[in-house]
Amino acid sequence: MKLPEPVHDVRIGSGRVLAWDGLLPPERHAELHAALQEASYTRSEIARPDTADYRHWAAEIDLGVAAGLPVTGLALQAIAATFPGRRYRLYRCYVNVAHFGDMLFSHEDCLPGAGELTGLWYVCDRWDHEWGGETLFFDEAREVRAAIQPRPGRFALFNGEITHVGRPPNRACYLPRYTLAMKFEPLA
Repeated sequence: MKLPEPVHDVRIGSGRVLAWDGLLPPERHAELHAALQEASYTRSEIARPDTADYRHWAAEIDLGVAAGLPVTGLALQAIAATFPGRRYRLYRCYVNVAHFGDMLFSHEDCLPGAGELTGLWYVCDRWDHEWGGETLFFDEAREVRAAIQPRPGRFALFNGEITHVGRPPNRACYLPRYTLAMKFEPLA
């Protein structure tokens, strides 16, 4: 499958934030959405050690299971197209779920220089821009440089060193905001 052009491609420092729509066929997206609605979540995830008192809902996905998901192959295709000549390995996969009123904090997904990538699949059957829930990306001065809105089946890919935050839905939204997060590390 040839990837479509990304709908977002923003440089922040030495990193990039990209997003694609339409990579996952609608029937596969519907299956994934149904599975996430039935998953068991625990309030176990934290953004940073100093925000440990504010845990949010998440569910880990076994790497053996994750390897067989259609989204994993599509994410690796996007990585190969964006970073030709580099190889990456999935080392963590989990789902975040946020509701109105949840508190989420800005963070980085890896240490500086680690070269890791994060992929986020927005898994919702519908989303209205008035509902919020964007993922915001910041530069070194903590200014917003990119915002990716949830859309059914949208895939965002970015350097894990970029400071970012997933915003919870606004009061007008009664649906959960699901993001399936995939963490990739470079292979030597």
